[in-house]
Amino acid sequence: MKKAVFSIIFICLAFFAKAQELNFTVIINSDRARIQNTTVFSTMKTSFEQFLNGRSWTTDEFRPEERIQGNLLITINDVPQVGIYNATVQVQVVRPVYGTNYETLIFNFADRNWNFDYIESQPLEFNRFNFLNNISSLLGYYAHIALGMDYDTFEKEGGQQFFEIANDIVNNAQQSGRPGWVQSPTDRRNRYWLINDIYSSPVYAPIREANYLYHRQGLDILLTEPEKAYENMLEAVRLVAEANKAQPNGILTITFMDAKGDEISKVFKGASLEIRTELVELLLEVDPNNARKYNELLKS
Repeated sequence: MKKAVFSIIFICLAFFAKAQELNFTVIINSDRARIQNTTVFSTMKTSFEQFLNGRSWTTDEFRPEERIQGNLLITINDVPQVGIYNATVQVQVVRPVYGTNYETLIFNFADRNWNFDYIESQPLEFNRFNFLNNISSLLGYYAHIALGMDYDTFEKEGGQQFFEIANDIVNNAQQSGRPGWVQSPTDRRNRYWLINDIYSSPVYAPIREANYLYHRQGLDILLTEPEKAYENMLEAVRLVAEANKAQPNGILTITFMDAKGDEISKVFKGASLEIRTELVELLLEVDPNNARKYNELLKS
């Protein structure tokens, strides 16, 4: 009997020693759907969260407090027939800043065109090399984007292995003919172009380096080495500006600024006037629509 108890304890300890990597919250807004049976969305939420959070996506060990935090905000725009949904998705990923209680937004992306078939209680499986359905592929894709973005902030190009898998998912999903997976000249803010710019385009390689400089060599040391941190974070913005000059208004540039724009306008208030002056010049090139917000930095 004692052996059985110890065996159960050992199995439980082994389970908790290798926690899953993701801790995503799925939020479903069905106000536009105009259907009477809204309980399906509760089931959908549970199913999607279990898919993202209930499996191991890597061979690395994560303690519970190290799990990557994120939100998947799904807006159901239309239900053309029972079991078929048209939706938009907002994906957000955050990361803790070393030595603080602060969490920084590292990825913020709006996926505007997702349609999928969902039947309650249907199992959701994932296969990197096969398109099984448009739910598993999309969720698996953003799971690996989240992992890649997080790892990139801790090590230069540390997320490459996860971006490779996301690229495989896109290649396999193209056979489905579903929107968002193809090289559309009229829709450059979709899943295809996002992973293309992250994984395959040398033009945007500086932005991946910027993610590392800004977070690991910037925010993580801001309390202990502020001058060095501000220099590194400024260099990160220089790299983003470099990529934007080579290819203006690229999806990865926009995604970086969507995640970091508000934070930059607040964090740099403690920097020297010299750094703030150059920073604002760069920001006005990359993100001129938010000129008023950035110009406030010169008044601090």
